[in-house]
Amino acid sequence: MSLTAGIVGLPNVGKSTLFNAITKKNILAANYPFATIDPNVGIVVVPDKRLEFLENLYIPENTIPTTYEFTDIAGLVKGASLGEGLGNKFLSQIREVDAIVEVVRCFEDDNIIHVENSVDPIRDIEIIDIELILSDLEIIENRLNKISKKAMMAKDKEGLKEVETLELIKDNLLQNIPVRKIDFNSEQYKMIKHFNLLTAKPIIYMANISEDDLLSGGNKYVETLREYVSKEKALVVPVCAKIESELSELNEADTKLFLEELGIRESGLDSLIKATYSLLGLATYFTVGSDEVKAWTFIKGMKAPECAGIIHSDFERGFIRAEVMSYEDLEKYGSEKAVKEAGRVRLEGKEYVMQDGDICHFRFNV
Repeated sequence: MSLTAGIVGLPNVGKSTLFNAITKKNILAANYPFATIDPNVGIVVVPDKRLEFLENLYIPENTIPTTYEFTDIAGLVKGASLGEGLGNKFLSQIREVDAIVEVVRCFEDDNIIHVENSVDPIRDIEIIDIELILSDLEIIENRLNKISKKAMMAKDKEGLKEVETLELIKDNLLQNIPVRKIDFNSEQYKMIKHFNLLTAKPIIYMANISEDDLLSGGNKYVETLREYVSKEKALVVPVCAKIESELSELNEADTKLFLEELGIRESGLDSLIKATYSLLGLATYFTVGSDEVKAWTFIKGMKAPECAGIIHSDFERGFIRAEVMSYEDLEKYGSEKAVKEAGRVRLEGKEYVMQDGDICHFRFNV
């Protein structure tokens, strides 16, 4: 499964500049609204030092890392849900992503116009929240109009449960409460999943700050933002678009040296990837061999057959068992043969819950 995220934000917050940097794509980044007219998609490799070790050990013909796909979408303005700016065209483009990355301006610069004429990250977030809420509300109301009378007249139990859930969502949206803040039971969650509601998606706020503020650990805007989002399941990742742009021009060795000189532990992109994996509860397992070494992303809590199904549906359908060893054991003992001799290779069945760093060979029959 490839991780996908939609990059959103008001015009001139640094959205397209960051997209250019993290995906090394040369798209238009101009100092006026709607510089990005069409969605831009870029794919970046998820860094994982374990994959480098496995590649050196197995010397495969191909090494395939897991990836993170970003879609950069034109700046949103007030009234987008009603057709202002790029309107619903913008909103439809982020319904399929796993998470929303909202770039928030947390820097002052008189040379860069702010669409609202001042720097206020909380106001900016609330503008976007309202537009997403209004768009979700339209979907919920349309669905209720379609099924509520029919469900009540037929006394359809499943239909009535859906109506009840939709009414719960509607009541919360009317109070400007996003769907991600509502506590659903598992049945309700399954019921609404296919709607791809925008406010149900996990969100990460990228606080775009100046180079000086990044080196000093942040600023008052970042602290205000952190306090604001502490009330929900969201994360704040400070990033400097200028530094990310400079890093995008460097090779791996020079990038490491540049970060060390600045006294920064990791790039904004690496911080974003870690934050996304944490927020979504993701992990990685590996398949290895002389032909291919590959990293696979899965959701924590998934069982072996489900993870096998990420490779191919036949693997899940005909799952027999999984031969598993941990990355830690392979690194410790130095070879697959030594791991086996140490008795550290396991045969796991259908109820095995996969762990981060598992190295698997799936046995199946269809």
